[in-house]
Amino acid sequence: MTDSTAPYGFATRAIHAGQEPDPTTGSVIVPIHATSTYAQDGVGGLRQGYEYSRTGNPTRTALEECLASLERGRHGRAFSSGMGATDTAIRALCRPGDHIVIPNDAYGGTFRLIDKVFKLWGIEHTPVALSDVDAVRAAIRPNTKVVWVETPTNPLLNIADIAALAEVAHHAGAKLVVDNTFASPALQTPLELGADVVLHSTTKYVGGHSDVVGGALITSDSELDAAFGFLQNGAGAVPGPFDAFLTLRGIKTLELRMEKHSDNAELVVEALVKHPKVTKVLYPGLPAHPGHEVAAKQMRRFGGMISFTVAGGEEAALAVCSRTKLFTLAESLGGVESLIEHPGKMTHASTAGSMLEVPSDLVRISVGIESGDDLVADLLEALA
Repeated sequence: MTDSTAPYGFATRAIHAGQEPDPTTGSVIVPIHATSTYAQDGVGGLRQGYEYSRTGNPTRTALEECLASLERGRHGRAFSSGMGATDTAIRALCRPGDHIVIPNDAYGGTFRLIDKVFKLWGIEHTPVALSDVDAVRAAIRPNTKVVWVETPTNPLLNIADIAALAEVAHHAGAKLVVDNTFASPALQTPLELGADVVLHSTTKYVGGHSDVVGGALITSDSELDAAFGFLQNGAGAVPGPFDAFLTLRGIKTLELRMEKHSDNAELVVEALVKHPKVTKVLYPGLPAHPGHEVAAKQMRRFGGMISFTVAGGEEAALAVCSRTKLFTLAESLGGVESLIEHPGKMTHASTAGSMLEVPSDLVRISVGIESGDDLVADLLEALA
């Protein structure tokens, strides 16, 4: 079952898309094809289309077909990291002298790559609040080639209207790239809303177990996919077969996990909004969130990521991060275990001194799938 438009539910596609039983052994799980090269039947006589594992590997192919199906795209490409996927997307879509519109609260790694690397290559960028469609329209220039979207954003949980921004980008002749890492395809499918490319750090919710690093690009545009494939092979930022295997294993429970992440996040949010030491809670599921209506329109649930600010400034925020017992102080997100971090000192340190600098009193949590009451108690004790 490899057709991304097949009339199957999400959970069925997560378990079966690209993952038919092995024709040689009958194995119901895709094998780890731990090989660097493949025997040929004469020069150029490729038995199953594989010649070298940087170019293609059957375990990776299964992952790519599954990811494409989950995002309702025609093509998927897997990478060794989310940043490898980000780098490939920008190099495929832009040339020196081109311009990118980015979120004014983008992920620190994305901002660092664009501002510190591609800026030297002559690619310009403009940070803008993507929740303001008119501001995005005003930021577009004649040389704009990409509108880069995160929704929800990392770490401020702002929401962008994907369908509206797709219309703006396409009117200007630009492509809309959506980083769907925070939502995952279980909660949001940007290609169905008009996006040209979906990007994932599969390290996060897609893999879901904090044991593998990876990235992905999904599109229905065959020309774009060919460009991604050329760079995937030519630059070589590919995942190994064991990485692909682990990511596929995680995908099988993605829908179940996202339901539990969302359930627990709602319990945590309910406790945080009532706490006297919490000055603001950033979560798109809150009716008071400025992006709530758009999020409710384009997301199936609101996910497991929460940010909040605390009274007492940076010192108090750092203290909260150091006191939790179940929330582990660590970077990354989206695993089954709960994590807590201080974005300004950790994942978004690269934005310091720029207009993307995050508030110093901000705490970001990735709510895991432990017992929700235990997580609430842990945070309340850390805040006490």
